[in-house]
Amino acid sequence: MSAYPEVVVLLPVHRPGPHLRELVADLLADGACRIVIVDDGSGPAFEPALAAVRALGCEVLRHPVNKGKGVAIKTGLRYAETTFSGMDVVTADADGQHSADDIRRVSERSGRDLIILGVRRFDPMPLRSRFGNTVTQVLFRNATGRAVSDTQTGLRVYPAALLGRLGAVEGERFEYEMNVLLDAARTGQPMEEVVIPAVYLNGNAGSNFGGLSDSIRVYRPLLRFALASLMTRRQP
Repeated sequence: MSAYPEVVVLLPVHRPGPHLRELVADLLADGACRIVIVDDGSGPAFEPALAAVRALGCEVLRHPVNKGKGVAIKTGLRYAETTFSGMDVVTADADGQHSADDIRRVSERSGRDLIILGVRRFDPMPLRSRFGNTVTQVLFRNATGRAVSDTQTGLRVYPAALLGRLGAVEGERFEYEMNVLLDAARTGQPMEEVVIPAVYLNGNAGSNFGGLSDSIRVYRPLLRFALASLMTRRQP
């Protein structure tokens, strides 16, 4: 019997590796979740990997071309809202960064109308990732007044009551997850953190984060939010 509420686990994938099937099989072992995979234009070469998880009982949604992680997440959120009404959604990365135990750890905290963030420990992080997370953390706190330890985590619980709103948040790629946090700060949405291990397999080679271009996408809405906040505070 599961120790946590039944949730929808949403896995946006692009050119998935062997970790996808391992993760899905582990999650399904306790029968405590529904799994929705959104394939973001991986192409015919990855059909065997997707067929393997479909055979395990997952729902696999397909984008014919790559549209970005943000679009993939929103596709999954809209599907979950209509197909699994009233269930919270857990988003996770399927590139080996998040284990089934990590997903269970955050799922245990679901069902309370909170956004739950699975935040990574900084100690084992590569220097570049640690520096980027630290800078973003400081900027986010100064801009919003809210402290978030890991603004770039992809492991999150989104409450069922928010799915419609989250489906309308701007962002097509990695900036979407930052925009969700900014929207939560703007509206006063409660958030909570759960510490998870930081795992980087093969130097994080499985990540689809595109370096400078995606970093710019992430920082642009944060800087825009900070500027708007500053202008508001300066008004008499």
